[in-house]
Amino acid sequence: MKARTLKRHLRESIKNLFRNGWMTVASAGAVTVTLVLVGAFLAIMLNLNHMATKIEDDVVIKAMIDTTADDEQIKTLKEEIEDLQKVDTVIFSSKDEELKSLIEGMGESGESWELFEQENPLSHAYIIRAIDPQDTEIIADQISAFNHVEEVSYGQEVVRNLFTFNNYARTIGFVLIVGLVLTAAFLISNTIKLTIMARSKEIGIMKLVGATNGFIRWPFFIEGMLLGVLGSIIPIVGILTGYKFFENSISEISAIGFVDLLQYNPFAWQLSFIILGIGALIGIWGSVMSVRKFLKV
Repeated sequence: MKARTLKRHLRESIKNLFRNGWMTVASAGAVTVTLVLVGAFLAIMLNLNHMATKIEDDVVIKAMIDTTADDEQIKTLKEEIEDLQKVDTVIFSSKDEELKSLIEGMGESGESWELFEQENPLSHAYIIRAIDPQDTEIIADQISAFNHVEEVSYGQEVVRNLFTFNNYARTIGFVLIVGLVLTAAFLISNTIKLTIMARSKEIGIMKLVGATNGFIRWPFFIEGMLLGVLGSIIPIVGILTGYKFFENSISEISAIGFVDLLQYNPFAWQLSFIILGIGALIGIWGSVMSVRKFLKV
């Protein structure tokens, strides 16, 4: 398409937005209402996914080394673990470090373990992280079969339930977001259709004088995109304002420190572009689907 033709279509689209008055407001309003729901739910799901991912990343495997293993056997065991394809890092933790960690983790009751500092009964251990936390159970089973491994622990039941819950939550969230977007597209398509119906005679005349379908469709294509973008402004401002307020409120309440939200920047930019993109796409889709039947003259 020539630049002059595109400029003409853009000019006509902007004129039509002002010419249609209240119908433009109604169409943009439909986009606004639906994108408020889509954007708010998207912000919630992105943060829940972020928190779930951070929890998964904290999952580690602890392989306790047999107390009878010598230095060479301990080194060989590390090499065997590192050779596993799904393993990310392997860190050695001496029995002194294990005892210190135990004492610190038990708080005041851990003081009784200080008696064992001279004759430490604990074993050396390897702390293993998986490349994909979802592979933790598979790796743990592989390591438990190695020689000189006394015990392997990773919170089996808790981790299994955590991964199952996170997978279900992500799937349900994705389905709900897709459903909201499709509902928004349907509502916007019907609203835009009312605008185009008022101009059906104009489309018919253009067809009769020889205008191609593409030439007629482009102004509506651009108009739908502009309606989608206009309807995205209020949801973006409202959701990001509410998000900033919620983020500040959470940071002031230390009791719920486990709530780890995505940082406002760059999250604000990312969410804005996503909402703008969704608004533009469903606006375009609504216009294209609505104008199609009027091109059959």
